[in-house]
Amino acid sequence: MRRAGLAVAAGLVASLPASAAGDRDWLEAATAAVVEKLVRPDEPGLAVLVRKDGRTVFERGYGVRDLRSRERIDPATGFRLASVTKPLTATAVTLLVRDGKLRYEDTLADLFPAFPAYGKRITVRHLLTHTSGLPDYETLMEAAERGRAPIWTADRQIHDDEVLALLRGETKGLFTPGTSWAYSNSGYVVLGLVVARVSGKPFGDFLRLRVFAPLEMEDTLAYEKGRNEVRRRAHGHTRDGDGIREADQSPTSATLGDGGVYSSLEDLAKWDEALRASVLLSPAWMKPALTPVTLADGSATRWPPGPKGGDNLDPGQPVSYGFGWLLDPWRGRPRMWHHGETTGFRSVIERFPDDGLTVVVLANRDDLDVKALALDVAEPYLGR
Repeated sequence: MRRAGLAVAAGLVASLPASAAGDRDWLEAATAAVVEKLVRPDEPGLAVLVRKDGRTVFERGYGVRDLRSRERIDPATGFRLASVTKPLTATAVTLLVRDGKLRYEDTLADLFPAFPAYGKRITVRHLLTHTSGLPDYETLMEAAERGRAPIWTADRQIHDDEVLALLRGETKGLFTPGTSWAYSNSGYVVLGLVVARVSGKPFGDFLRLRVFAPLEMEDTLAYEKGRNEVRRRAHGHTRDGDGIREADQSPTSATLGDGGVYSSLEDLAKWDEALRASVLLSPAWMKPALTPVTLADGSATRWPPGPKGGDNLDPGQPVSYGFGWLLDPWRGRPRMWHHGETTGFRSVIERFPDDGLTVVVLANRDDLDVKALALDVAEPYLGR
């Protein structure tokens, strides 16, 4: 999505009369005005959820799930969440800590005895907060394939155990654990493996039994090809010149803890309510997840110095992260949020707890700036 498109939509919001039929009707019209101009009815599109004070006040789909069936996107459509999976992975870890089966200070060497020596200083807490210094597994994949035919493709994808094997093949991390901050998909793949190892259940089964089933999130799952299926599934797409083509899978689409969960607006509304009402975890158990990590010397965390791109969104700038949640405030308002980007999909959840507001945007195309869109949707709800 180009910012120009959002600016036009924001202008439409500003022009709407605030007193036409009460605040509720005005806010619904404002939300629709932001979204409707961005997606044609016959294109892959997006779904938008707004919840205020524990109620769903806007829940709507735009566009089609795929270009073959042309089925419409609706609140029950299943999207790949990509990195919006990470708060769910962190929740699974916290449940195991609460159960007494895991400690935040357990190390990789404790949990995986065959892990090399550099894992002796990497703790579960480091993995949760992106302060582990684990090498990036996509970089390791590129190194393994250099000078030879591809090992992993969209049809022959890398799996979690192969990620662990790549990490075991290294002799050191990117930095001493706790001394720096770098967004780490490797860390969350490993956390998924930790959940499986400690619980004795596959990661997806643990999520289903301990998170999705209790919350009646019936259409949410950690997708594993050949093992389960996503109902009412949206397929991912990318822009190709003047057109749009399907681009649903990549060599890294099979990993789980870092981005493998699919869900819908209807189910994410249940997840949001569970967070609001402390259904799975009490406020005391959620507190570490919502406390920004600091480095070993007490200093604040920053994005790596550069270059910008990939998982380094804001080189050199401050970043606030807990367990699976970015905690940077927006316009002075406390928030907990996360976004996701993968082949053919974009996703974001923005929660403003003090304002009782949550916005979720899920897209099955990768040319939409869902982070900017979610904040444009949130603005009138925060401003009134």
